[in-house]
Amino acid sequence: MKSRNENLKKNPSWLMLQISLVLTLFAWQNNSAQNTCATAIPINAGLYTIDVIDGTNIQTSCSTPNLAEWYVYTPTQNWNITITSDLPQNICKDTNFEVYTGNCGALICYTGDDDGGIIQCNSGANTNSYLSTKTFEVTAGTTYYINWNNQWNQTAGFDFQLIETAIVPNPCNTATTITAGITTVDAIDVPSFTTACSSATMAKWYKYTPTQNYQVTVSSDLAENICKDTNFSIYTGSCSSLTCIASDDNSGIIACNSGNTNSFLSTKTFIVNAGTTYYIVWDNKWSATGFNFQLTEAVIPPPRITYDSQTMTTTTSSYNLCIVDMNGDHKDDLVGVSGNSVKIHYQTDTPGSFAVVDFTVAGTSFMPSWSMAAGDFNKDGYNDLVLGSGSGLSLWRSNSTGTAYTNITPGEYIFCQRTNFADLNNDGNLDIFSCHDIAPNVYYLNNGAGGMTYYQSNTTGGAMNLDAGGGNYATLFTDFDNDGDTDVFISKCSGPPCQMFRYDGGNTYTNVSAMAGISITPIQTWSSAIADFDNDGDMDIIITASANAHHYFRNNFETTNTLSQFTEITLGSGWDTNTSTNIDNIAYDFDNDGFVDVLGGGNKIMFNQGDGTFAPTSYPISVGAVGDLNNDGFLDIQNGSTIRYAIPNGNNWLKVSLNGIQSNSNGIGARIEIYGAWGKQIRDIRSGEGFKYMSSLNGHFGLGTATSIDQVVVKWPSGIVDTYYNVPINTTLNTVEGSTLSVNNNANTTFKVYPNPAQNIISIQQSATAVASLAKAEIYDLNGRLILEKEMNNEQTISVQSLATGTYILLLVDSNANRYTQKIIKE
Repeated sequence: MKSRNENLKKNPSWLMLQISLVLTLFAWQNNSAQNTCATAIPINAGLYTIDVIDGTNIQTSCSTPNLAEWYVYTPTQNWNITITSDLPQNICKDTNFEVYTGNCGALICYTGDDDGGIIQCNSGANTNSYLSTKTFEVTAGTTYYINWNNQWNQTAGFDFQLIETAIVPNPCNTATTITAGITTVDAIDVPSFTTACSSATMAKWYKYTPTQNYQVTVSSDLAENICKDTNFSIYTGSCSSLTCIASDDNSGIIACNSGNTNSFLSTKTFIVNAGTTYYIVWDNKWSATGFNFQLTEAVIPPPRITYDSQTMTTTTSSYNLCIVDMNGDHKDDLVGVSGNSVKIHYQTDTPGSFAVVDFTVAGTSFMPSWSMAAGDFNKDGYNDLVLGSGSGLSLWRSNSTGTAYTNITPGEYIFCQRTNFADLNNDGNLDIFSCHDIAPNVYYLNNGAGGMTYYQSNTTGGAMNLDAGGGNYATLFTDFDNDGDTDVFISKCSGPPCQMFRYDGGNTYTNVSAMAGISITPIQTWSSAIADFDNDGDMDIIITASANAHHYFRNNFETTNTLSQFTEITLGSGWDTNTSTNIDNIAYDFDNDGFVDVLGGGNKIMFNQGDGTFAPTSYPISVGAVGDLNNDGFLDIQNGSTIRYAIPNGNNWLKVSLNGIQSNSNGIGARIEIYGAWGKQIRDIRSGEGFKYMSSLNGHFGLGTATSIDQVVVKWPSGIVDTYYNVPINTTLNTVEGSTLSVNNNANTTFKVYPNPAQNIISIQQSATAVASLAKAEIYDLNGRLILEKEMNNEQTISVQSLATGTYILLLVDSNANRYTQKIIKE
């Protein structure tokens, strides 16, 4: 038997193999040593490489990803340290880290960073930086665990650096405590440090801890400061981990009287919470000269709305998701769905009383495990239902009397999220839309004769551009550019940015997300709240988070007169400090004060204060279907078998119901404008609000203490505009498309109707330029009811002898399915 030495002499490659194996084992041990907190690699100042994130993470309040790489650092003296992946070699990568103290069995969140880097990506249209950097103080002898995790990335390795620098005393630690009143800043002369809000070199720090919730104003806009130039930021958190919640530079109004008439003074109003410490930091961005500032506290009045919760034992359906008018009487009904039945609680004339009818629906249907929508798909005056599941959708279509429902299940696989009825091609017929979670969005076009054709966005030949990827969770159809047609906003989850599509006519939708500035990342949202929150006549967006942070965007159409970049106004709005998240968020004026509020997570309503801020009020309420269930003008909320009836608070209101003739019969896609002492309010009629539920199709307006309405304008999808003057308050205005127009001012140029007024016969003369023949005529009364219907087969006359004397609306349909309306008078 050969000795080991002989083997080495005669076979040196065997020796190299053994050495290689040892080195490989050592390298594996060294590489895997950071795969758990217990085996974290000790590091000091320097540059380190992470090949891949494949270790085990520990779930904490500040970190939930499943994988992480661990390092441990124990400084030998007090330092300011910077941990950063914001290095040129990491360009376009996406990192996230947390820092802990304590021990592996009891970690304490200390600080961390996600997207604090500044090195912008240079690949494609993305110029964001998703790299991480954080500077903070450490104490000699304290152990710090540094955790790089796979929140956004796992396989793409990167470098990070730990830098030690001498401590510059943190002025936050010695901030001067203040209360409400005047404070004098002698000069801005204390060295400071860069934050998310300020890169100034000098600052003066103050801290304020309110004893109760207040609406606070911080202001240097005082007469004694005339012609001075100030700038401040406001933070919460600890001095080692500050969060910028508000700032202001030039919002003052006291004009300078020397050399210019500008005001460079600062003022900001925001909501504060009792017991929370706020750091108010005045810096030398423009000047180091001293000045006075004032902090004022105003008590936040509780919203003047309360709820009476009542259990309704008859709501026994599996899915109680819908409040909508189901019998055409303009009053909201409760709609519940089970396997083969739809149970409708029809609202009666007695407030809070319902007539319950359970309809059997034959066949196998998908159930609305994800969402439900309602609308009059077949335009017979009764609403139909779309049920969205994780496997596909079903349409439950009413008969012509609303007394039976038929199941239509097309069969295409769709991982449905939000479902909607919407007139996608503006042909007067409602189409069916569904967000698709794992593929491009889908829709079914309505041909107006009961047929529906399946399309998948950017996939099926001739399909519309309504998203090119998955992760689609909720869709809101609304008019962002005030051009009278419906655009689309899509909430995305798990990373992809939200999308906005502008409708440009026909089948054309244009992705304007980047131009509008709403395609921010990272974002996690299942739904968004969209309304005219500032009552300036255009639709704003609150991208409400299902995790992480909310983002509030103001539409600037009223100043630019075109769809342009939205302005993010989250800081100081109350949404920056709202840590409650939810998959479903809906926007309505719950207290009827004239400003749209938001119901979302945390069992609270974010009440719109009318000044750009929102104040939370807690209720034992979660998101559900919304409507007026006792016809008192205040919106009620359904949570399963519990109805939260709003108790009237003295504010006035208006409801508007719509009956479309040339447009779809619900008026979905219409815009309602009301004018009065408040200025202007707008609502868009949508089928499908938030993520899951279906709420009233009536337009609802709170009027506050206003006692009159000057004007109500309804802009229908067809382009017809109806105007009503001096509308009474605290009523329901029932509108019919074209009903306010005179006999001739909506006459079309394709067909001529005569005589008008008529006694027995009306004749229809087609213009020489018409390209399609007359196919059908329908006559409606001014309540929107279909009175007479006739297949024309290119005939030229209609008998109106059987009609009672009065005014009617004639709808003509040509052989190309184009629709034309004309007001007629029967003598």
